[in-house]
Amino acid sequence: MPVDYELLTQEDPEGTDRRIHYMVSKGGSEALLQALLNVAQTAQPDYSILLPLLRLLAKVGQRDRKFGLKVQKLDAIDVTLSLARKNLTHHLNLIHCLWVLRVYASSVSAGTKLGINGAMELLFKVITPYTKKHSRTVRAATEVLAALLKSKSNSRRAVNRGYLCELLRLYQDWHCCDASNRYIHVRRGLLLCLKHITNIRSARETFLSARGLEILFTTAQDCLDSKLLDPIVTTVAQILRKCYPKGPLPLATVHSSYSFSLPGSVSSESPRAVLEDGYEDDGEEEVEKDLDNEDLEHKEEDDDLETDVNKLSSKPGLDRPEEEFEQYEAMCPELSLAFQELETGSEDEKDFEDMPRSLPGTHPRVIPNAAFMKQQHCRHRDQSAMGPEPEETAFKTPVQSWAKKEKCTGAPAFENQAMGESVRDADTLCEREDPCRSHAPTLHPPLKEASWDTQTFHTHCASCLGPSPMGGVGASNIATKLLERHQGDIPFHSPHFYMARAGSTKSIPDYRVLAFPDFWGHQPPPYCQSLLERKYGVQRAKIFEDVSRLIQPSEVIDRVVFDLDGRSPSSTDAPDCLRFYSKFESGNLRKATQVRKFEYDLILNSDVNSVQHHQWFYFEVSAMKPAVPYRFNIINCEKVNSQFNYGMQPVMYSVKEALQGKPHWIRVGSDICYYKNHYRRRAATAGGARGKSYYTLTFTVTFPHGEDVCYLAYHYPYTYSALMSHLDILEETRNPKKVYYRQQTLCQTLGGNPCPLLTITAMPESKSSDDLEQFRNRPYVVLMARVHPGESNASWVMKGTVEFLVSGDPIAELLRKCFIFKIIPMLNPDGVINGNHRCSLSGDDLNRQWLAPSCQLHPTIYHTKGLLYYLCSVGRAPLVFCDYHGHSQKKNVFLYGCSIKETLWQADCTVNTAVVTEDVGYRTLPKILDKVAPAFVMSSCSFLVEKSRESTARVVVWREIGVLRSYTMENTYCGCSHGLYKGLQIGTRELEEMGAKFCLGLLILQLKSLPCSKKLMAQAAALLDLEEEIADHWAQRSSSTNNLEIDDEPPCGEDVDYNTDSCSDQEGDFSELDEEIREISLRAEGEVEEEGASEGQTCGSSVLGGFYISSHQTANSKALPLPSASLGVFAGFESSPV
Repeated sequence: MPVDYELLTQEDPEGTDRRIHYMVSKGGSEALLQALLNVAQTAQPDYSILLPLLRLLAKVGQRDRKFGLKVQKLDAIDVTLSLARKNLTHHLNLIHCLWVLRVYASSVSAGTKLGINGAMELLFKVITPYTKKHSRTVRAATEVLAALLKSKSNSRRAVNRGYLCELLRLYQDWHCCDASNRYIHVRRGLLLCLKHITNIRSARETFLSARGLEILFTTAQDCLDSKLLDPIVTTVAQILRKCYPKGPLPLATVHSSYSFSLPGSVSSESPRAVLEDGYEDDGEEEVEKDLDNEDLEHKEEDDDLETDVNKLSSKPGLDRPEEEFEQYEAMCPELSLAFQELETGSEDEKDFEDMPRSLPGTHPRVIPNAAFMKQQHCRHRDQSAMGPEPEETAFKTPVQSWAKKEKCTGAPAFENQAMGESVRDADTLCEREDPCRSHAPTLHPPLKEASWDTQTFHTHCASCLGPSPMGGVGASNIATKLLERHQGDIPFHSPHFYMARAGSTKSIPDYRVLAFPDFWGHQPPPYCQSLLERKYGVQRAKIFEDVSRLIQPSEVIDRVVFDLDGRSPSSTDAPDCLRFYSKFESGNLRKATQVRKFEYDLILNSDVNSVQHHQWFYFEVSAMKPAVPYRFNIINCEKVNSQFNYGMQPVMYSVKEALQGKPHWIRVGSDICYYKNHYRRRAATAGGARGKSYYTLTFTVTFPHGEDVCYLAYHYPYTYSALMSHLDILEETRNPKKVYYRQQTLCQTLGGNPCPLLTITAMPESKSSDDLEQFRNRPYVVLMARVHPGESNASWVMKGTVEFLVSGDPIAELLRKCFIFKIIPMLNPDGVINGNHRCSLSGDDLNRQWLAPSCQLHPTIYHTKGLLYYLCSVGRAPLVFCDYHGHSQKKNVFLYGCSIKETLWQADCTVNTAVVTEDVGYRTLPKILDKVAPAFVMSSCSFLVEKSRESTARVVVWREIGVLRSYTMENTYCGCSHGLYKGLQIGTRELEEMGAKFCLGLLILQLKSLPCSKKLMAQAAALLDLEEEIADHWAQRSSSTNNLEIDDEPPCGEDVDYNTDSCSDQEGDFSELDEEIREISLRAEGEVEEEGASEGQTCGSSVLGGFYISSHQTANSKALPLPSASLGVFAGFESSPV
């Protein structure tokens, strides 16, 4: 039965699509094309047949993926072009031909052939010269031309024939003459032609020589105030960003400012000596398909999935002789201790009983309660970050005596030396003591509004740690006076302990300065901060500001104010500019350039022995003016997207605020966005790929005080010295009667720093054989963190885990009786110390070295794997292994695990269940955490094994050690999109809570999955019932607003165009073309095209989103049926069922 046009254009779009796809599957496209040839090649074509046929071809062709090949096979291109040329003066017929050419051009091969056969010359006859007559036809022609110019060969042809300059002139004419904004669709069509043609280098050069940047920049200024013109502004921003002249970073070399000679290296010549003088523009604008090293973990592409069942299920051989395992026996003394001291009690126990309760670690540590946290968040959620806190008294505990603390191992040895490392601002701070201090109550006195001479502080600290014996005395006095103001109420933090540990930390630059926040300490503020609401149009506004530097160079200062590669890294003393500094532990800022009076371009340092991995930043800034917005642009970011586009803010620490009783890292910044810039990356910095660009992170900060000293960071810093001093305090404050706590050195790092290994469990209740057997037979849990130095959030989660495990919380006590914990809290100390983001001093990503780690180059990985080998060899393989990480492109907290079946199912492989058997117990712990941890989301978890992940800790421990529950825990830098913390940015309180909740999850896992004594079961039942009651209560309270079952966001977050603020052009969407065809089909045959309001009307919402936006047919619309004479070629076709 023949198929009529009306059947294919019924109101239901889905039904129409089904019918057309059915028709295509039965050869309908070929039949329609043949009908076109038959009708068009007659001496006098019958347009009563031809026009409906063209409309039908336009509708069917856009839904046929092979339409372009079919068109070329049947030689329909020349026929259609010939029809268009014959109808240049008959606009109704011409527009039908243009619709079909638009569909042809959607195929690259067909579009190229159209260009060869003169389609562009034809189109320029339609669109030139400028005229408002027949604007519907001009619009259709610009759409076809834009589609054709996606072909690089067509773009080259257009440039050679001078069409680019003609397009610029046309756009200027339409812009100037369209004061009422009635022809937005034509103007944007011309811009899209310019956007596509400038994908090639020759076009960009022609565009610049024709002053295209100035033209588009100037014309766009007239459109910024009207939201109706957003499509114009957005497309202009895309063109300007792309055509901005590309160049290298303003650096002599992209290698790190710090160099480190590796053991066994042949040449001692620093790689920094290689200059970047071989730069060249690679020509074509790159396609953004960057695969970030970290983000590969979260891309579940089928071609990356491991589908070799034998490789998934077989256990590889050892990477070292078994004889080496014996050395790790010393790291497991708990397996052989006799505990003779249990009868009389040790000196440590007596010391603990006499220990003053005011020690920083003796604050009661209980597992954070979600109900309490929610109350605090709701109460303070909208409070200004730097606003008054009436309920916050500065410190609530008395000044403490540090005599007991100074007995800590290692502290006295470094006390005098480290005193000088305190803070560069200490001497001026002490000289300017507030005269009213003696009259102040327990609150810290406010600082006088005086200038802080940062340079003087630098000199003081350098002399303090220099060879001069007099330096230590002055430094000690400075630190002592400063410490008089520190009330010591920050739990598990002591400036004394921190200075002591920092004095022994080894760094490549040989740091002589401490950052104030690390010395003084951090307390989470008593409120949570919401995700920053994205300001509409912020990205394109920043792009216009960047372009104005090139167009209006007189406004640019271009003064280098800080340079780590210079003779002295100190910031310049020039007036009216900020001062920067980053040469302290974990600091990262390489260069700062003042662009405008209140705007600075910043460049980050690459990882040591590397030319990439620019993400982590941590630097000091001072000499600011109050109530002035300063714009900071970090211009050498590498990731193609970032959570900074989705509500994330950097963090800031104010020294003045800290000395006034608010020692908080807080989220700050406005006008935050992340976009591609004009700095080109060399192939060596982009994994061998050519033509990639860097990205800019821009944010604006208004500092709370003038002449303050503030610190800005990517995330809450947590240094190696902070870890070591934290462990010192934990050892001092633990209860030795209940907590078995042993700190050992796993190995020395390449940089000469000890990598700590912790063992935590419960002391045996007695030395009876039964109790000792129970002690030694407890299953192991192995936890580790910070293999990637820039993932400081992982350290805060680990801090919460360790503090909870040694606490007096009843759940912690029960947990210690169930497990022996082996913890490596920082696997990459050297990277953390030297401000790296991802690598160790060897320049390697340590989480890609687990298959065959080098004892020399990757000692921490080598010995961690050796310890796991040893536990496996004595029959004590861990029950749970978890590697704590941070995730920069997703929200929430989630786990990655390993599953053979889920991997094969995802790859659409047939799974023989008789051959492939698998324990699904790997899902139990994530399900538990989904219920007990507010920040955790089960729907974001993945258990796929990727080929690109075969050398990670998670996969290697699963395959080689045989740990079923081998996980990577990913913790967001940004915030939460689900549950109790939905809409909030993550803070250190929530991260530490996650660490404690992970412990609770382990206890529930033990009770659910493993046998344990009746006594433990009874104790756990009483504790967990109470915990579940509280959780259920608050779950009910929040269930009305939060749906925990919603799937998590895609890997790169929300759907945002990272180049500008707009959505995509949607040029591949033909629904607007369908609407045009439907409207024309309602006109009577031979009707003259109306040129009134219908074609000059303001572009509606369906147009503003792009050329073709979805629209629905009206209920009373009627399709024009094909005349019976045209249906002879359809014999044998049947319509698909409704």
